[in-house]
Amino acid sequence: MLEEIFAAFYKIADHVSKGDTVDETLASTVEFATAFLNCDECCTYVRQGDKLAPWVWKHVKHSFLEPTPLRLDSGFARAVEAERAPIAVSADSTQDAAFKAFAEWSKNPGETLVCAPFVSRSQLVGALTLRHWRPRPYRRHEFQILSSIGYVIGVELGITRLELENGELLLELETRKLVERSKGILQRDLGISEREAYLALQRESQQRNRPMKDIAQAIILNAEVRQNVV
Repeated sequence: MLEEIFAAFYKIADHVSKGDTVDETLASTVEFATAFLNCDECCTYVRQGDKLAPWVWKHVKHSFLEPTPLRLDSGFARAVEAERAPIAVSADSTQDAAFKAFAEWSKNPGETLVCAPFVSRSQLVGALTLRHWRPRPYRRHEFQILSSIGYVIGVELGITRLELENGELLLELETRKLVERSKGILQRDLGISEREAYLALQRESQQRNRPMKDIAQAIILNAEVRQNVV
């Protein structure tokens, strides 16, 4: 059993080290959690603003509706964000039910819903939920494995978020450069001020329903063509 646990955990870490997609990593996490902890439902969530959005999930023994986003200001989502560690809550997770840290987890009859956070640099970036239709006691090593999974997946989600933010920043910088160049061209060709040139770009973008970056690129390309012709 121990070898199987290490093999499954290695598979999750291997997805992260290879830079596989978040979907692949979370799918591997769900498969591991359902097999290792024998839960009836398992769902991974990724943070999007003030909500946890369901990402990859599995229902083992019962058919169930598709998970819905969870607001961070209510229910167990609020509790796990505050605790930043695996928690157990009552079966009715839609209400602000009292949660328990691991030291308070009941061994008899056990837990019906456990939630482990995905944490990156002390920030909640997602979560893993495990639901049992019959109460199940958890042991310390299971708690520790859930915590470890939360750290590994948290790092992956944190890196993904940074890459996305950096990509958006680079796109914004590129757009600014193109807009500045196109403004200069309009000022030179039309004899207008910098503000008038910007407003002209903005107006053209709205009328054509195109990003300002596209309008700026068209102006620059047109100017380069005219220069080559001359």
